[in-house]
Amino acid sequence: MGVQAELMIQAAEQLKSEIIAYRRALHQQPEVGAYLPNTKEFVKKALSEMGYAPIEICESGIVATITGKNTGSCILLRADMDALAIKEQTDLPFRSENGKMHACGHDMHTSMLLGAARLLKTYQSELKGTVKLVFQPDEEGFTGAKAMLDAGILKSPAPQAGLALHVHSGTRSGLVLCGKGTIMAGCTLFRISVQGTGCHGAMPETGVDPINIAAHIYLALQEITAREITAKSPAVVTVGKFCGGHAPNIIPQEVVIEGTIRTFNRDLSAQILRRLDEISRATAQAFRGSAIVEELASAPPLHNDCKLVDQMTDYVKELFGEQSVYLMEEGGMGSEDFASYTYELPCAYLMLGAGTPDETPLYGKPMHNEEVIFNEDILTKGTAIHAYCALRWLCGE
Repeated sequence: MGVQAELMIQAAEQLKSEIIAYRRALHQQPEVGAYLPNTKEFVKKALSEMGYAPIEICESGIVATITGKNTGSCILLRADMDALAIKEQTDLPFRSENGKMHACGHDMHTSMLLGAARLLKTYQSELKGTVKLVFQPDEEGFTGAKAMLDAGILKSPAPQAGLALHVHSGTRSGLVLCGKGTIMAGCTLFRISVQGTGCHGAMPETGVDPINIAAHIYLALQEITAREITAKSPAVVTVGKFCGGHAPNIIPQEVVIEGTIRTFNRDLSAQILRRLDEISRATAQAFRGSAIVEELASAPPLHNDCKLVDQMTDYVKELFGEQSVYLMEEGGMGSEDFASYTYELPCAYLMLGAGTPDETPLYGKPMHNEEVIFNEDILTKGTAIHAYCALRWLCGE
């Protein structure tokens, strides 16, 4: 083995202040969605200063490569960069002030991969192939991975494996969680637009009330998972947005419902979406209105390649010991658009513990919470994992 785990950890620790600086700069200026003008420029500038030649292959999608000996082998390392439309409520001195927040830790992911880019430059002579560094927009909206794939991220050179890390609040700092096979649900984002006829609230008979229609649709949707799907097949239909009206004495013209469908089976998700459409249109028609159902975006269930997971977790254990990895027997209903890569090449998606309340009361808030705080001490661990796993996998050891 050419690369010693202890030396890799030491090299990552030497970059700690720099990686934290990356993270804090990104955390203070979060951007949401597929258009990340400041974030992408920050990443491109950092990579260029390291000696890379980053390319924007799609809107806010950055890729850079590093090759040692050109063996034809290539591994892809991916970080997501987008934030959430949440107003931060922490007391961090570098908290966001722009009404958006890195409440899912994507600033951590981007910083760890930038740190790994620095390490890989140091170890370039040890590389038995190419590492493709991928910085992706709009993971939260489920359009980023597909945009990168459509832009040809798996070409020139073509990776034979992919790795992604995601921080996990509520898990002991530094503990790596992973599973084999299908470990995360697919997610379909939907919108139901209910049309009625606006009128004065004192004379509802002169209009068609879309709020009433939307309320009946909402209640009817519960029937899908309760009575049409076997209890042995996990499925969740959640409505997270219900908007209509501007004044208490006016019946509006339209109500908009938005939500998610989550399952471990793509065919089942499609079946639920079909029924959601049928129920919405029929219910609206019954109350003299109309409804249109749209699929806004989707990510398939995430499938971890069993062999690659074994390899990557073995490498993590070489770095941090046997107790540094916890193998989950089953996954959860959360979703991640890295899943789109997992149907194109063998992939491993690992979660890195970012702190529990037992460590400090500051840690352990739920992901996507306006008060969530991640332990920055794990940044060097994530950096080392990215770089070491890529080096070891390319060596074929």
